[in-house]
Amino acid sequence: MTGLADSVESMEQLAVVWRAMVLDRNPDADVRDLPGISVRWADCRFAFWNCITLTDVGLDAKGVEQRLDRAADIMRSKEHPGFLWVFEGLLADDARTALRSAAEQAGLAYAFPGTGMAGDLLPLPEPTHPDLTFARVTTDGQLRAYADLNSRAYGFPLEDGRDGLVGSGLWKDRVHAYLGMRDGTPVTCAATVEAKGRLFVVLVATAPEWERRGYGEAVTRKALYEGVRATGLTRATLHATVAGAPVYPRIGFTPNSPMHFYGLKG
Repeated sequence: MTGLADSVESMEQLAVVWRAMVLDRNPDADVRDLPGISVRWADCRFAFWNCITLTDVGLDAKGVEQRLDRAADIMRSKEHPGFLWVFEGLLADDARTALRSAAEQAGLAYAFPGTGMAGDLLPLPEPTHPDLTFARVTTDGQLRAYADLNSRAYGFPLEDGRDGLVGSGLWKDRVHAYLGMRDGTPVTCAATVEAKGRLFVVLVATAPEWERRGYGEAVTRKALYEGVRATGLTRATLHATVAGAPVYPRIGFTPNSPMHFYGLKG
């Protein structure tokens, strides 16, 4: 992992991208920048569009307790569940040590870990894979396929993913979203979107039965390649799950910020 500036970049990219995503899904979304807390909450069935993150730099143990209490209160006020995202690199040492117990006291349950990554990506060769053809998402049918791949990969009901994406103008017009097709069937997907002078990689997924064939890496390379061609940007950021983390360094990304996801206790 690298330095504080990289953790700040990772957190700020989340705030910028998720603002656009949740307002696209719900123009009345809760989008607020409170002291030490960024709220990006569409209050839809797609849990990834319901997001809170901590934004203080160097927050100590007492401060993290206060921020987690406030975040949990906001989450309890919502109709649909979502996640609190915590970038470990922003916390002081004592806050990192106290994080799990403070979350428990606030009524939050640990959901899963992640990793913030960034990279400067030129030159990018045009990607290929012997099994795949690539299709840019431009129709509601393609967007439904993209949503379904994410739902299946992350264990959500299909209707949850569709509630987050189907009907979006942003995803069909401004996001460089691609399906990887095997014999005409969508099996993998990835997207990039411009955010504050960078490309942000978002919602990469592969159908469970087609994992470990290099499909996710290939379609991510395609989304990056087309994003770079369209925007001229060469720096990219992303937030990786455990499953995806080994893939991205092969493309040129460097891990820079451990992340922790929390939901409300059931």
